[in-house]
Amino acid sequence: MIDNIIINFDRGLRTLFAPASTLRHLPGENLPENPMSREEKRHSASLMRVNHSGEICAQALYQGQALTAKNREIARSLEQASWEETEHLSWTETRIRELGGRKSFLNPFWYAGSFAIGAGIGLIGDKWNLGFLAETERQVERHLSSHLGRLPEQDLKSRAIVEQMKIDEIGHANMAVTLGAAEFPFPARAWMRLTSKVMTGIAYWV
Repeated sequence: MIDNIIINFDRGLRTLFAPASTLRHLPGENLPENPMSREEKRHSASLMRVNHSGEICAQALYQGQALTAKNREIARSLEQASWEETEHLSWTETRIRELGGRKSFLNPFWYAGSFAIGAGIGLIGDKWNLGFLAETERQVERHLSSHLGRLPEQDLKSRAIVEQMKIDEIGHANMAVTLGAAEFPFPARAWMRLTSKVMTGIAYWV
């Protein structure tokens, strides 16, 4: 357990302060950088900052859940999903930089809170651990769909990144269901939507 705590502390530092890596090519890297107004660029950068913070939260949730998961197969699946989310971190960070934006100042706060939630859910039991994962990914998929409606039409590069992220999140939700996820009750789903709305609203500006 002490080794796992040290490993997860190191992962947290890397997630927050080291450049994320990716094995896959950046989605949309060959698409043209179409002209946008200053306000359109600011808006796109803010939306991608929200997505980047969301991936910070996903990293922390997965790592917290994997730490307390009782089934090793489930823990390994969570760790694999965490790696795929690292690629999302890389993509959104790259796009934020291209748009002249910045990452959220509150990322350490988002990470710490999400890690604690993930570890706590993992202690309840594996089926609820997976159920939380499945519901999180469903809500993220809906959130990304809403961003596709809000991004400027000519911002093809950001849209390509969000599209691929959406595909990956659907895959993670399906994985959780396949492994035996329990259906989260409505009050818990409503609480998750509320906290997500608060976080994304703050991250858009801060």
